[in-house]
Amino acid sequence: MTLREQYVAFQTILIKEIRRFSRIWIQTILPAMITTALYFVIFGNLIGRQIGDMDGHRYIDYIIPGLILMSVITNSYANVVSSFYSAKFQRNIEEMLVSPVPNYIILVGFIAGGVARGISCGVAVSVVAMFFSHTGIQNFWVVLSIAVLTAILFSLGGFINAVFARSFDDISIIPTFVLTPLTYLGGIFYTISLLPEFWQNVSLVNPILYMVNAFRYGVLGTSDINVFTSYIIIVIFIVALFSFCLYLLEKGYGIRK
Repeated sequence: MTLREQYVAFQTILIKEIRRFSRIWIQTILPAMITTALYFVIFGNLIGRQIGDMDGHRYIDYIIPGLILMSVITNSYANVVSSFYSAKFQRNIEEMLVSPVPNYIILVGFIAGGVARGISCGVAVSVVAMFFSHTGIQNFWVVLSIAVLTAILFSLGGFINAVFARSFDDISIIPTFVLTPLTYLGGIFYTISLLPEFWQNVSLVNPILYMVNAFRYGVLGTSDINVFTSYIIIVIFIVALFSFCLYLLEKGYGIRK
């Protein structure tokens, strides 16, 4: 295929993915806004008043970056895992695989769809946050780059989950037992400096901690982790997972019988 033909193939997959989640925005975007609003009311206003400042910022301001990124993580992951598994279940992924479209274009198309939904939900949650806080953005490019890189990373994770899933129940196992605990223990609601030294070291194993802190640095200018280190770790994970996803697609694991 020529470069133009590959671009058309990529564009087709991306548009399909965007239309897929935008048509049912009541199920894909609105819940993220409602859930985050509840977090702001309960944790930010009610509990936050009792906690006081966190790392020199109002508690509600401190948790806003983490809540926005949590929405990006969960929605980018959910979009790819549900979309690709549905394509497997309906057997239409085979039509893509027998077409002349390169496997990496198929993969990038699904990942771009996950990024589109993740960023859309992140923007929607940011709008909700404006009703609870008037904090600005310290570094727009850090905020944008971390949000996009995080969405890419968890879109890749969703793809891997979809490849190995053998039923619709399987696509909820990883989000429930792995993704949710890592997210809540990723420094969204607290600074790791409050933890004992042992648990601080344990927290450093959690990759979400680096993403949340880098994003918080872009919004508030404060972070528990060196931002450059966060970028390195995120990029390493993306390269590793992308290579693994491409390998699975090339082998047809979970697709070809």
